[in-house]
Amino acid sequence: MQNFLSSIEGRAFSIAQFATRNREDALDIVQDAMMKLVQKYGSHPAEQWKPLFYSILQTRILDWHRRQSVHNRFRSWLHWDGEDDETEDFLEQQPATASSAPDVKLQDLQFGDDLNKALSNLPMRQQQVFLLRVWEGMDIADTAKAMQCSESSVKTHYTRALEKLRGQLGAHLS
Repeated sequence: MQNFLSSIEGRAFSIAQFATRNREDALDIVQDAMMKLVQKYGSHPAEQWKPLFYSILQTRILDWHRRQSVHNRFRSWLHWDGEDDETEDFLEQQPATASSAPDVKLQDLQFGDDLNKALSNLPMRQQQVFLLRVWEGMDIADTAKAMQCSESSVKTHYTRALEKLRGQLGAHLS
């Protein structure tokens, strides 16, 4: 179990951070999902852990969005703005590339910024399907299990996400 959790923690954190746009909340969500997997499903066969974990992670992300929605509703009713949550750019946290050519670095930075913005602008379900399919390499069936939806829904969300990303990142793809 420890090896499995170590192998997915970085990608799970990225998925949660894209969904929440908040580093601390993403860490809490991933930690909670990992604890739940160990507590409830540690005795299940190892090949079941990945879809189970991502199902738990998706549920925790949805729970977070629900809580934020209620929190924001109260905020607007009370006309309280409070402090702005500081969001961190996920790609800025990543190590620099080894390329020494300034123009390549600039292009990489611009693409990274544009990709981060494009992913953040996707509707949550499209974003999560895209990240599970592309980053995690999960197949359609496992993604559907993890997201607790039909395989056709996964296909639809994935296709729409690709269309939107290609539209927003078209300049980088040519």
